[in-house]
Amino acid sequence: MRKIDWVLVIVPFFVTWGIDRLTKAWALGLTGVKFHGPLGFVLHHNHGAMLGLFSDAAPVLRVVSLSTGGAFLLFLFVVIQYLLPIKSLTLRCGLSILLGGILGNVSDRIIYGHVVDFILLGSMERSTPAFNMADALQWVGYAMIAVALIRDGEILWPERDSRRRMWINFRFQMRYCFILMMMGFCFAAIAGVYAYTFLRVTILDFGGNNPRILDSYLTPFLISFIFVSLTFSAGLFLVGRVLSARIAGPLYAFEKFLDDLISGKPRDLRLRAGDEFRHLEQSAAKLVQRMIDQKMITLPKNDSSEATEENQDSQTAEPTGT
Repeated sequence: MRKIDWVLVIVPFFVTWGIDRLTKAWALGLTGVKFHGPLGFVLHHNHGAMLGLFSDAAPVLRVVSLSTGGAFLLFLFVVIQYLLPIKSLTLRCGLSILLGGILGNVSDRIIYGHVVDFILLGSMERSTPAFNMADALQWVGYAMIAVALIRDGEILWPERDSRRRMWINFRFQMRYCFILMMMGFCFAAIAGVYAYTFLRVTILDFGGNNPRILDSYLTPFLISFIFVSLTFSAGLFLVGRVLSARIAGPLYAFEKFLDDLISGKPRDLRLRAGDEFRHLEQSAAKLVQRMIDQKMITLPKNDSSEATEENQDSQTAEPTGT
């Protein structure tokens, strides 16, 4: 995509997060319950994740785990934006708004240890549970994503996809995924040793060698850290599978193209949007045209003009991948 397109994708994230922060700063001054028609306001502290979930969990496990989950979602957002094979500003902006809303609530957990909810719908007698602008804007993001998937579904998942397999060169792709996953796992292990040691020494300095205190803090930390590390490693494996397919797929397609060319069955090389080595399409078209010009190969009379036009188009077409 163009630089301006990336700006249009990133701006909704900061706008959503900024609106959420400003409205919550205003809500901190609310006292009591006030309704203006069907819209009401009340200051409510949500110590859980969604609708009060995990509100009874230990503070360390609740706050640290959910905050870390927000950072993991940021990682997924960057990966998805990179891997999406189409421009689709509706889909990309929807993801930005959704992430901005989620991280708005994550920011509350980091700053206050709870989420600030303040919006009610209904009346004094009967109303919805309290929510905030981050929650409301997330539904806008969900709607944009749903619209984009319905509208652009055929582009994302074409029915006539000549390369349906994700494992094209199994040995190469598994090695690629394993290396990527192990790099992430090793980095997580280094960070885990540092964080665990730092946390333990800090507890010993302030609370002494108290087994109960150590267990109440270190056990939730280890549980949440192991879960996050394994999830992160699994995510890297899946990312590696997609990236390796984008490398192995074009090479496999080019090999098949050469086999057909040698067998006297010249054809166009067509790669998928988002594949690496998209320049191979132009190189293949030039090779076929050169061999036709030198009369090394011949095309059927009814297909020659059409193939020539397609070859010329493939040389001038811009890649559709991001």
